[in-house]
Amino acid sequence: MHVAPPAALEPDPAVGGIAVDRLRSVIERVERLEEERKALAADIKDIFTEAKSAGFDVKVIRQIIRLRKLEPAVVEEQETLLDVYRRALGM
Repeated sequence: MHVAPPAALEPDPAVGGIAVDRLRSVIERVERLEEERKALAADIKDIFTEAKSAGFDVKVIRQIIRLRKLEPAVVEEQETLLDVYRRALGM
């Protein structure tokens, strides 16, 4: 004899006007991307560890990476201000 599961245990394809399958899909995609992000963060950490063991200054590498994301004019402006501030402080 086959007994059908209670209706309460079966997922409703639209609960309260929400498309359950679509919601589940969105959540699962975000979860996968978060896992990928964790893996990438670990890879980046490994690269910085490698750079440090090769004698590079990781803080400087991070600064260069940050600067490379900026427009050249913005970098030039920041460097000019840094130079002005240094001279003002006698550095």
